[in-house]
Amino acid sequence: MVSNRNTASSRRLHLNAVIYGLGSHEAAWRMPESDPYASMTLDYWIDIAKRAEMSGFDALFLGDVLALQDEADKHLSSAMDPLVLLSALAAVTTQIGLIGTASTTFDHPFHLARRFGSLDHISKGRAGWNIVTSSNELEAHNFGLASMPDHQERYARADDVVTAVKALWQSWEVNARLADKINGRYFDNAAVHQVDHTGPYVRTRGPLNIPRPPQGHPVLAQAGSSPAGKAFAARHADIVFTVQSSLDEARTFYAEMKRLAAECGRNPGHLLVMPGIIPITASTKKHAEDRINAMNSFAVPEHLMAKLSSFLGRDLSGLALDAPFPTELLNAKGSQASRSRVDALLGIARRDRLSLRQLLMRLASGRGHLLAVGTGSDIASIMEEWFETGAADGFNVMCPVMPRDLQIFSELVIPELEKRGIRGPKSSDMLRERLGLPVI
Repeated sequence: MVSNRNTASSRRLHLNAVIYGLGSHEAAWRMPESDPYASMTLDYWIDIAKRAEMSGFDALFLGDVLALQDEADKHLSSAMDPLVLLSALAAVTTQIGLIGTASTTFDHPFHLARRFGSLDHISKGRAGWNIVTSSNELEAHNFGLASMPDHQERYARADDVVTAVKALWQSWEVNARLADKINGRYFDNAAVHQVDHTGPYVRTRGPLNIPRPPQGHPVLAQAGSSPAGKAFAARHADIVFTVQSSLDEARTFYAEMKRLAAECGRNPGHLLVMPGIIPITASTKKHAEDRINAMNSFAVPEHLMAKLSSFLGRDLSGLALDAPFPTELLNAKGSQASRSRVDALLGIARRDRLSLRQLLMRLASGRGHLLAVGTGSDIASIMEEWFETGAADGFNVMCPVMPRDLQIFSELVIPELEKRGIRGPKSSDMLRERLGLPVI
């Protein structure tokens, strides 16, 4: 294995560009500068990938949900297959990592290992898998299930699936491919192995029908803040995508994840904690505040009310929008599908004493993630403090309206981070090495 590069002397703030359709804000598609049809064209994704690569982002990170959501009010929620998009983007980029989302609940490990292994080959070692267990009942219905398996069972299956995927990636030894033209031997039979994985949820004989990926294992990302999610990440993940809006809470989460990784026998430096950040940046703080207010003016309160009601598991439609958020709801646990998101949002409501309307706008603009509004220097200072005081190894940057806010972040924030010496030059085009992770 390659030794850990993420030492104190060379520690580097990592940045992923997380792209949700036309932007992370609920009303991104309604903004005057947005083309509502753009996200269904390849040109849109190529433009974003090239902007992010040019700006020095470590990876492009594509989320996914396997259902058309919000069927009642027909709110924008369409999404193309991340693996199809990332395969196309591998052909027009050379440096940026390509992280795509796929579900362990609905995908078989052989398909997962082959698809992400293939992406790693065609991108020359830039692939990553964002592991999700899926949680939406609509997704279950699309795959013929009456309901979603419970939280613990989904994570138990995920552990089984990921264990099988790793075994399949390892089924070819590093030098198994010979390509010996003289003797007519493409690979060494003794260096390609069956895996014969028989777990509680999945089985696969193996070996994989493509050689070992260039990175050994494509980078593994995971977002889960429940006890089961954190335990899973400590065993398997290279990147933890977390929802944090408070510095103190982020430090606590960071320390816990490093401790859990160590308890699993791992180097804590090989588990990168990367909170989501929603940057609203402009040349002045007043302009940035005007920008977020403009976005919020295009949000649809009825849609947000329905979404928050779903998160909390109770109908909020009869509540007064501008009254204080009801005290009895501030400790709601929410459904098993949204527990960590509910905790984050209600924590913000308690801390900032929000009204229902204000909480809806917070849901629209940040979904519980760190919302940073200000100049490039203001936002860089926030990121630097989190990085330097044990709250983050980097950030998943969730720009609210694409591609405008990605470009503004690149022009105003990234140069500030570089001036502060926490965004040094990249070490490699291979994603694992670029993130200071071992090639397995």
